[in-house]
Amino acid sequence: MIDQTLSRRSFSRLMGLSAAYAASGSFPLANSTRAASPSSTLVRLSSNENPYGPSPAALRAMRDSFHLAWRYPDEYADLLTEELATLNSVPAEQILLGDGSGEILKLSAAAFTGNDKKIVIGNPTFEAVARHAGVANAEVVKIDLTSDYRHDLNRMLAATNGAGLVYICNPNNPTASITPSTEVSSFLTKVSPTTMVLVDEAYHHYVETKEYESVIPLVKNHPNLIVARTFSKIYGMAGLRCGYCVTQPNNIKLMKVHQIFDSVNIMAIVAALASVKDPAHVAQGRKLNTEVKRLVCSELDSLGYRYIPSHANFMMIDLSSKCGPSSNCSHAATPTVPSIIAALSKRGVEVGRPFPALPSFLRVTIGTSSEMKSFLNAFGAVMG
Repeated sequence: MIDQTLSRRSFSRLMGLSAAYAASGSFPLANSTRAASPSSTLVRLSSNENPYGPSPAALRAMRDSFHLAWRYPDEYADLLTEELATLNSVPAEQILLGDGSGEILKLSAAAFTGNDKKIVIGNPTFEAVARHAGVANAEVVKIDLTSDYRHDLNRMLAATNGAGLVYICNPNNPTASITPSTEVSSFLTKVSPTTMVLVDEAYHHYVETKEYESVIPLVKNHPNLIVARTFSKIYGMAGLRCGYCVTQPNNIKLMKVHQIFDSVNIMAIVAALASVKDPAHVAQGRKLNTEVKRLVCSELDSLGYRYIPSHANFMMIDLSSKCGPSSNCSHAATPTVPSIIAALSKRGVEVGRPFPALPSFLRVTIGTSSEMKSFLNAFGAVMG
């Protein structure tokens, strides 16, 4: 049934839209960017990557800059810093570049946590910063999300006594949910100024609701605020590794002590420079992600599966939702997430790992329309 539904109706329009973008040069063809991948048949929906790749302008910038490979990237890093400062309406001294936003998270943990400075995070959330804090022997305090998958900022605030760092991933990974901007700004007014607050906005560009706003403008009045951004998601540069944060200069000094020199390579820098000058690429990426996601949700609705409303380029599907009160199936018969992950893998579709805090949920990246057709076909087959 799924094969017929998808081929006749749901994905035909999206396939045409993808082709139109590719033909116009707005996006490189997904297949061409993956021509040299280890497995050309594998549908990889596990890492929240952007399947459309970098801006064509970014690709041209890298090609045109091959001759710079022998140079250290200092001058170009300064240019990118200035460009990002303009983009975010902040002084250049409030920008710190990183080897992806992952390095920003690591530097934050190194600078602001330790055996006497715990870290407070949501549960579940992106776990990298907690791992880095653990290396510094910091206590990791996990606070469950609310019933509608927001960060429970009241409970997180209550846990901040003795905390060196609070981590808020917004939109959150793995739930793709948002914590409203009013709640985040209120939290910042209440938390101790001696506790740093790291807000990870890796998926910022995908959000389309007015309940959400970036907190970068709040850095000016909150010396304990760090906002992380990345080029890995909407800009399609996950493999290049470029990110940055916006925070006050004193925090940057404390973080840079733990950073190696020239951690961002020159190809990533020139690609990022070209990307921020191509806002149409961001707008088109958001539009295509939204269109494909909407149709995936429609198919899941027709199959009777619940999912967390997604504000990013991935989503969480509740595998137990079909076994509700009106269903004939028993809870014991509900398939486990690891077994479904393994079954999908055998059919050439790779999805996200299990998350213990949400044991019945499957995380799936929103890929191209053809990739999501493959996922839904495989999902329908393994779920019976």
